[in-house]
Amino acid sequence: MTTTELPRFQPPATGLKAHAVRLSDAPMLRLRIALPLALVAGVLLDLSTPDVGWWPLAFISVSLSLATLIGRSIGGAVAVGLLFGAGFYTLHLAWVGQFLGPVPRLALSGLETLLLGLGAIPLALAYRWTRRFPRRGAIQIVVVSVMIGGLWTAREVAVGSWPYSGFPWARLGMTQVNGPFPEAASWIGVTGLSFLIAVVSAALVQWIRAGGLTFPQGSLFPVVIIGVLAVTPQFPTTSAGAFTVGWVQGNGPSGYFDEKAPGDILRAYSSATEPLYGKPMDLIVWPEGAVDSDPLRDRDTATKLEQIATAAGAPLLVNAATTRGEKTFNTSILWTPGADKPQLHDKVNPVPFGEYVPDRWLYEKVAPDLVGLIQREYTPGTNPPIVTVGTTRVGLAICFDVIFDDVIRTGAESGAELYVFQTNNADFRGSDENVQQLAFARMRAIETGRSVINVSTVGTSQVIDPAGKTVDTIGVDVAAANITRVPLHTGLTAGVILGPWLSLLVPAAALALVATAGFIDLRRRQPDRRPHPL
Repeated sequence: MTTTELPRFQPPATGLKAHAVRLSDAPMLRLRIALPLALVAGVLLDLSTPDVGWWPLAFISVSLSLATLIGRSIGGAVAVGLLFGAGFYTLHLAWVGQFLGPVPRLALSGLETLLLGLGAIPLALAYRWTRRFPRRGAIQIVVVSVMIGGLWTAREVAVGSWPYSGFPWARLGMTQVNGPFPEAASWIGVTGLSFLIAVVSAALVQWIRAGGLTFPQGSLFPVVIIGVLAVTPQFPTTSAGAFTVGWVQGNGPSGYFDEKAPGDILRAYSSATEPLYGKPMDLIVWPEGAVDSDPLRDRDTATKLEQIATAAGAPLLVNAATTRGEKTFNTSILWTPGADKPQLHDKVNPVPFGEYVPDRWLYEKVAPDLVGLIQREYTPGTNPPIVTVGTTRVGLAICFDVIFDDVIRTGAESGAELYVFQTNNADFRGSDENVQQLAFARMRAIETGRSVINVSTVGTSQVIDPAGKTVDTIGVDVAAANITRVPLHTGLTAGVILGPWLSLLVPAAALALVATAGFIDLRRRQPDRRPHPL
């Protein structure tokens, strides 16, 4: 007589083992769902930035984007990465085509989107190679989320560095300037803040994969990071007195295609500055492009600036295109009455296809009419972004130089006690460009612990205190001049010191971790060829 053995009852898996089993090889989302969600994630990331500036959406955006990459093939990862980039950049950089039409906008947003798409590949591989290591839920959440956060940051650093010196305009850390966490940038820099936002988002995704509410201990890691960010104070700097600044928004014809005659812009600023005459000031600031002739070569322009500075009784910080030898520079000039020669700082990162054309021979074949509009070729500056007014050191950043960490850091290391950011937003009137740039200016104030004078040609212009709060402003398309007394500070924040190191170490460590995970995964997949005993 034979008996049939009935299968034993197997209770459902519980505890850590259950949460590890959930991390299967299958995609978290079907491709037909992942593709539109990736596009939505890109739109949400744009909404987390100014002008809307809903900072919590950054976490939702990154989490959605990461979820679309889990279980993807390389081709699938590129597809969802491209849609994520398209959803973000076509909205975020809409101002690029404000006057030049759709071609420059599509070119820049298309390039950035392509880089995001390619940067999705290592993220997808990291999820594939870590799905079984280690097999404990809580530890896996920490390991995987740190690796994913590092890879996200590596992509952000790469996109901001290449090609043609990069365009680090869209940075995850900058979304938090209106939120409760910006003070962290004074400890770990903007790159460090981007990293922690990505880590939190990745940890939330891993927690959901490991069981979500059924696995409450899995939420501890992201909750701790958020808690630490929320209570982090601003890194302290040392008070060094106060400084009185007159700042002028002339609202002259500063746009590339504005109708103007030679000298019109200088006349507009001369007129707008007159209400400041006779008032006590340590410095007067004009924005980028406020002088439309070269005062280093044009005697009449130099005489006019000398007269204005003398009448105001204060040094005058202006900006103009200057030529020395065969090279042209975008130059900030400190014009001090009676000085033998002015102090100069040249823009470090001229804007590709705006202030110069890289590989002109190539792009003239692609878009000759557009490239032909850019006649002037600015040369990158090499002199420090700093001028000295009396005994006070003033850090500088000309327009888009505010987005480059090295320019801000060099100013701080050179002893800047406050910053002046001169910009020309005339070609982007009515767009989000000005408020996006303002977010950078505010975050730089927090990151360095310095006051910032952010002065524009047509608006808006602001004075920002060291805590990132706007304390004075001039609206859009008005000519006005204000005087503001701002605090001075000395000392380097941890964010200024650690920022460049984190920009190197976080990507390097993340790439090393994912390479190690790939090697381990490959070894596990190989059959065991060792001889077995008979």
